[in-house]
Amino acid sequence: MTPATTVPPEIEFEPEFLAGLTKVFEDLIVFNQVLGLKIISLKAGQVRARINMKHELVGHYAYNRIHGGVISAGLDAMGGLAVMAAIGARHMHETPQQRLQRFAKLGTIDLRIDYLRPGIGEWFELRAEVMRLGSRVASTRMEFLGADGKLLSTGSAAYIVS
Repeated sequence: MTPATTVPPEIEFEPEFLAGLTKVFEDLIVFNQVLGLKIISLKAGQVRARINMKHELVGHYAYNRIHGGVISAGLDAMGGLAVMAAIGARHMHETPQQRLQRFAKLGTIDLRIDYLRPGIGEWFELRAEVMRLGSRVASTRMEFLGADGKLLSTGSAAYIVS
């Protein structure tokens, strides 16, 4: 994926903001716990996370294939996380706590997922970037990859930000 066009990728977040955003994503959004989403990298230009395969995520029992709904929900969550990071980067003049409060109205308004290959593996990597962060709507692009780096699914989404 290329760096986001509207978010300077060189912005460095403070440890307090990173910890707060990680807590929101991994702990306070309980469904992300069900999916097992864990952040790998949190930058202004791109976010990355991982899902370890577990029995509860199987969608096809004969092949131990991950359920398409897990892929869709995971990519949607990652798009939202990318928007949160972009909002945080846009408002660096505010305290970390003030920026973390800006996510209250964030919500998905459109989501498209393309399933390219079956999701079979021990773990998966998810990536997302913001293509455009407007004052009311953000557009994102997401990827779902296998442990071998193969692209399994792609997504694009729009999120309301105000």
